[in-house]
Amino acid sequence: MTNFPRRIALLGSTGSIGRQTLDVVRCFPDHFRIVALAARSNVSLLAQQAREFGAELTACFAETPEIERAAKEALPGVLPGAQGLLEVATHSDVDIVVAATSGLMGLNPTLAAINAGKTIALANKETLVMAGHLVTHAAHRAGVSILPIDSEHSAIWQCLRGENTAEVNRLILTASGGPFRRASLDQLRSVTVEQALAHPTWRMGPKITIDSATLMNKGLEVLEAHWLFDIPYERIDVVVHPESIIHSMVEFVDGSLKMQASLPSMHLPIQDALSYPVRLNTSGTGLVRELRWAEVASLNFETLDMTRFPCFRLAREAAKRGGTYPCVLVGADEEAVALFLAGEIGLLEIAELVEAVLERHHPVAQPDVPTILEVSAWARRATREVYETIYQRNFL
Repeated sequence: MTNFPRRIALLGSTGSIGRQTLDVVRCFPDHFRIVALAARSNVSLLAQQAREFGAELTACFAETPEIERAAKEALPGVLPGAQGLLEVATHSDVDIVVAATSGLMGLNPTLAAINAGKTIALANKETLVMAGHLVTHAAHRAGVSILPIDSEHSAIWQCLRGENTAEVNRLILTASGGPFRRASLDQLRSVTVEQALAHPTWRMGPKITIDSATLMNKGLEVLEAHWLFDIPYERIDVVVHPESIIHSMVEFVDGSLKMQASLPSMHLPIQDALSYPVRLNTSGTGLVRELRWAEVASLNFETLDMTRFPCFRLAREAAKRGGTYPCVLVGADEEAVALFLAGEIGLLEIAELVEAVLERHHPVAQPDVPTILEVSAWARRATREVYETIYQRNFL
């Protein structure tokens, strides 16, 4: 696909990735055109975006009467609920769908877009973590490309271009280490919500910021890499790189390494996915800052300590177990993070809750979409039950 302008449907337009996608579109109006927008609950921003970009179709998929009423007032013709999201994802005039919704809400629209023959620019982790077998099979059957937006997966994707995947020895994802890279276990036990939300490199929503603090996020990225690049888990490694300049690496069978480097910015991987296989000149746009090696001075790499970051270990274990274990991992983590953000549990207790729920699970080997949704809901309920029976009892 080399034709421009490319017509885009953006799922999750008011979130961090959605807003940065629109930054890219603003800078390259001859190359990209917004056809359809979907957002969850930020009605005023969605309406502003629709006016600015002249979107033909909008959807608001937060299914509450108040938000639906506000959306209809601000956006005549707006489509409500999950059906609206599906219609945006499968709009006949769209070339590429940016899947930037969070959580399981993105799964059905992504599968629908694939079946409609749309190229997918994917930023939704849960889609591949929980349903990688379904999504990759559907994409292969439909002849559809899934282009990664995460900085780490974009880096690997760029390093693999023109290479024979049979000559890949391993993938090496980098991790900043988050705000507690040097913290001891004792220090981690007393972490506050405010401290956990203060990520040293990236500005993101609260859920993904906490996942980055526990390194659960990096574990989920291992699962994503497995499905995106068809590499076994045992050949996917993670190294801590606090400067976040090298975004990931590929090691080949001859011992050579390719790595992609840039100053931290989500605009670059978003733009690369939207414009592929063409690289657009960002000079003068303000999207990407120049990397000056002399100013960087030094780069550091460290081993990831799974003793201090057990969420990463749990993600790798769930990946190896397969079946519905990744569904449980995501659902339990979602509920446990919500409890932490509410001040009900400590940071280390996120992993304790997730592990307890994983051990209660009876897996399904090849889950379909209804099973994935059912298991994820069970995991959230089970997490709350474990919390109420163990942690609240301890506090009495």
